[in-house]
Amino acid sequence: MADDESYLLLLLSDGNLPTGSFVASSGLESYVKHGFLRSKSTEGVMDFIRSSVESYAHTALPFVTQAHKAVSEANFEGTRCRDRVLHLDSLYDVMTLNHVARRASRAQGVALLTLFSKGFSRPSWLAVEDAPESRVSEFIDDLKLQVRLEATPGHLPICWGAMTAALNLSLDRSLYLHLFLHARGLLSAAIRMNVIGPYAAQQLLLHAIKPLVEGCVKHGYLPIPEKGDIAQVEGPTNTWPLGEILATRHDLQHSRVFNS
Repeated sequence: MADDESYLLLLLSDGNLPTGSFVASSGLESYVKHGFLRSKSTEGVMDFIRSSVESYAHTALPFVTQAHKAVSEANFEGTRCRDRVLHLDSLYDVMTLNHVARRASRAQGVALLTLFSKGFSRPSWLAVEDAPESRVSEFIDDLKLQVRLEATPGHLPICWGAMTAALNLSLDRSLYLHLFLHARGLLSAAIRMNVIGPYAAQQLLLHAIKPLVEGCVKHGYLPIPEKGDIAQVEGPTNTWPLGEILATRHDLQHSRVFNS
């Protein structure tokens, strides 16, 4: 199993996967254009990445966790699994007040479902009748259909959790990789904006991003309150209001490289 998971990690971390992340800066472009980057240095970029990753972890990781558990524990059978995933998706949509982030999350979410259907599902000429993979493919295809019918938004954390559970990737590794890809996407955007060089980005990935991601994953975030639970008032939250405001102003820029 460890070897299977290692191979999956190599596939999912491929920068060439068509997931739509290449056109997203997650607020970095607006942050720079509004003059909040102290200087074109690794320290300035890392300040943004640290705040963005920590806030995203507080917001998204509880949803990734619950979506992964909903799919893996239900074994893709019955409507309870789908209803739980759709409920999480609807809740995340309500919590994402930033229309720019909401748009990018939905685009990348459905891209993940399409990637599974076209890139990770077993080819028809290798298909085995009544194999577990058939139930998995049917579940993902049904979820993608619900998104296409606009019955559910199809946000990135929900689709990531569902897809990695479908691929039998463990929850811990799913959370770690999801947060790592978010941080790597920010560095990729910084390179294309010419605020940091590729060598400096690799230094940050090895020496700064690694402990940051590990710390966020090990932190342990408050669970999503159950429907009707008024006793628990805390849960997923945005911890960086400035980043949220600047990301919301992304579409107000006269010229833009990224769509978020």
